[in-house]
Parts: sequence; C-alpha cells; structure tokens
Amino acid sequence: MKTLPLDLGERSYPIHIGSGLLGQADMLKKHVTGSRVAIVTNETVAPLYLAKVRGHLGALQPLEVILPDGEQYKTLEVLNRIFDALLTARCDRRTTVIALGGGVIGDMAGFAAASYQRGVPFIQVPTTLLSQVDSSVGGKTGVNHPLGKNMIGAFYQPRAVIIDTDTLNTLPDRELASGLAEVIKYGLIRDPEFFAWLETNLDKLLARDPEALAYAIHRSCRNKAEVVAADERESGVRATLNLGHTFGHAIETGLGYGAWLHGEAIAAGMAMAADLSRRLGWLKAAETARIEKLIRRARLPVRAPGSLSPARFLELMAVDKKVLDGRLRLVLLKHLGEAVVTDECPRAELEATLASMREAA
Repeated sequence: MKTLPLDLGERSYPIHIGSGLLGQADMLKKHVTGSRVAIVTNETVAPLYLAKVRGHLGALQPLEVILPDGEQYKTLEVLNRIFDALLTARCDRRTTVIALGGGVIGDMAGFAAASYQRGVPFIQVPTTLLSQVDSSVGGKTGVNHPLGKNMIGAFYQPRAVIIDTDTLNTLPDRELASGLAEVIKYGLIRDPEFFAWLETNLDKLLARDPEALAYAIHRSCRNKAEVVAADERESGVRATLNLGHTFGHAIETGLGYGAWLHGEAIAAGMAMAADLSRRLGWLKAAETARIEKLIRRARLPVRAPGSLSPARFLELMAVDKKVLDGRLRLVLLKHLGEAVVTDECPRAELEATLASMREAA
C-alpha cells in the first residue's frame, strides 16, 4: 500500500492506494468516527463488495443504502433516498457515510454527507478507475440538473480515500476506458512525462496489468492532490483540471445523462480543446495528432456526436460552472503539459472547432 497525503490544513486526509485494501479489517474502521455507519452503494457494486465492507463493520451494524446504477440517477430525487434512510434510522451527526462505488455514488453520498445535519463525516471507497483517479479526490460533490451537469453541489472533503485496485478486476472494459480519459488529462495539463509514459504503457493499462494500473492511479492522484492542495475551491489553478469538461458536459447534457459515459464525453472534449488550442496558435499540429492518437488508442471518441449542432453546443456550454459574469471560460492547452483558463477565445475559432470536431450526423 502507498499513502498520499492531501494537505488542506485541518481538513487534510490520506489517500490509500493498494491491492486488497477492502480485505483489511482495520482499513475502514480507523477512519470511522462515532458509533454509526451508513454505506451508500448501488445495485451493481453491492453484490460485489458490500458484504466484504459490511463484514469489517459488523459491530457497528451499518445502515445500507442501495441506489440504482447510472448517471441518469444522479438527481435530487434519488439523492433524497439517502436522506430518507438516514432519517428513518435516526442517524446523528457523528454518523460516518461510506461511499462505495463509482463517481456517481461518490458525488451523491458526499453531497448527502455535506448536507445531512449540516455535515457528517464520510469516506470515499471508489471502485471504478475514473473515480479512483479523479472524482473521489478533492471534495467535489453534487448532482445533475436537466439543464446542466453537476450544477447543484458542495465542496466537502472526505476523511479518507481508500482505493483498492483489485476492484478494477470486475470493471467492464468500457468503464475502464472511460477512466483512462481522466488519466490522460493529467499528462495533458501538467505532467508531460506522464503523457509520454502513457504512450508507452497504454496497452498494459488496457490489459489491466496490475503494476501499470497502480502506477497510473498513484501518479494521477498525486497530480490531483497537488492541485487541490494549492486551490481547494477552484479559484485558480484547480480549474485546469476541467480540461475538456465544458465540451464534455455539453455532450452529456445534450444527449441525456448516461448515453455516453462521463469519460467518453471528456475524451471528445479534450480532443476539441486541443483542436481549438491549435487554431489559436498554441499547440502544434503534431501535438494535437499525438493527443488524438492516444485517446483513440484508449478506445475513446475524439469527435462529438453529430446530432449536436454548433448552435446547440453553444447553448449547452453557456450553462457551465466556469461561466463568470456571462463570459464563457475554457480550459485550453498552451503547450503539451501546460493548461490555461481563458475567456478570450474568438467566437469564430470556437465555432470552427464545434463545426469540424463532430461525427457525421
């Protein structure tokens, strides 16, 4: 096991990464405060890992909240099932909420923990590659709205993140590829040496080589932890973690949540951001070609769906958390390994990218 610290002063916490962590009896219990525990998971993950987690917490008689699986269920209506369960069981403010699942479960359980009795402790136990390298770290929680992705939520840090890399053994191939989008992102925005490592080792990751996966997860988490420690609430450098997300969230909202996986939409969004960066004279054509090649090799899309017109894209992008004072801010690439947030992108160049980076309708 390796442990990364995320340094946020009194809100600091460890990120534990290793094989077989869910089999270690004390791994979860040492981060539980109080005498009550609620495990929030979904219908897919529960048959795989709930019994193992429950077994280590048996004396605490954990409350179990099992939600439907899928991005389309990341709503206020489904979130209310967590509150219903906590209130029915008369959980107090020392109850620890454990998020056992992928990004949707982590975001929803975290938001419930942030809101219930104005805040109870919670622990992230991510079981997908995407949640392990991205959404479980940093304290972003929330739900979707029909008009915009992740528009309702809170910054709320967990007590610990426990990443058992063995959970990836049961992850479908499509979900594994989806997670690789966020792994590639770290190489693009701040770690060009990691990007080069990914070019060399991507086939090992797709083949689920344990050492390669452990290295990619650790390096991704280290990158994210450093950014979050420097800018917890996204007032500066943390916004660069959203490379491709403004485009990607528009795809998810426009198609309907769940039609594309989050990582698939982000992959296409990153390719679009790279294309726009090239049009602005920042990236070289050879660099955009490298980016697209790696994304394709990861079995991810590099084009937006043809059903979304440029005009519709612009409508959807206007409902984005990075919009300030009515100005759309985009995360683009100055160089491979250097991201920048800008609100000065010429409309003509943006429209050219939206028009050209689409699949045939």
